Amino acid sequence: MKIKNDKLMGLYFIIPSLIGVAILILLPSVDVFIRSFQSTVSRDFVGLQNYKEVFSNTAFKLAAKNTLKFTVICIPLLLIISLVIALMLNKFVKSSQVLKTAFLIPMAVPIASVVLIWKVTFHKQGILSGLLVNLGIGSQDWMKTGFAFWILVFSYIWKNIGYTMILWLAGLNSISKEIYEAAKVDGANSWQCFVNITMPALKPTLYTISVLSLLNSFKVFREAYLVAGNYPDKSMYLLQHLFNNWFRQALFSKIAAASVVMSVVIFILIIFLQKAWESKE
Repeated sequence: MKIKNDKLMGLYFIIPSLIGVAILILLPSVDVFIRSFQSTVSRDFVGLQNYKEVFSNTAFKLAAKNTLKFTVICIPLLLIISLVIALMLNKFVKSSQVLKTAFLIPMAVPIASVVLIWKVTFHKQGILSGLLVNLGIGSQDWMKTGFAFWILVFSYIWKNIGYTMILWLAGLNSISKEIYEAAKVDGANSWQCFVNITMPALKPTLYTISVLSLLNSFKVFREAYLVAGNYPDKSMYLLQHLFNNWFRQALFSKIAAASVVMSVVIFILIIFLQKAWESKE
């Protein structure tokens, strides 16, 4: 009876959260799914017409290609660079707290400040162009060239590396030091300890970081939008730009269809990652 009462008590605590999630997330998601099969104005049932228009849209193909490219490049780079930094910081006991704070500073920097730095550095009359002019090379507006994509990649890694590094450090600190000592007694070197002890123990952390990094890769729209506007260089035209432009044109049914497709793709990727980790375990 006491166990049953404890379960009911726990249910009472989570009911307000469940109601909030249902109202703010589940119901709007269901409405988006239904709208994806309806017309924009009259909301008449049109079947798969919205999906056909989305997949035949040139802007959608470009945005999906750039978003996929951005994700494929950024996530491995972020995971590797943050892991290397975390391994280095894990060896410094006295200075680690100061260095951790330093790497977390990008998360506290306002987006407006980041955008201002971008404009000052990469504008046609900016710092980088000024250096090139001094070297005898003509200036150019970097945000209107293919180089804009790599600026966006750098911004994503710079913004998320501190948070990702902290997650790696949490995983590293959960590994018992006695395991390393026993391995060294058996003659294992640093690389063997890393491959056979550190990486297997970090698999749960790797899964968590991969999922979070995947979700965060779809949140770089603000910086790109504030710097280049609604229609940036085609190399950095992402799905968020497409959704924003369709919203301004009141193409809500197409947005709903594209959102469903995007949600399904993200869900499949997360399931794929989960199955991959489970098979390795």
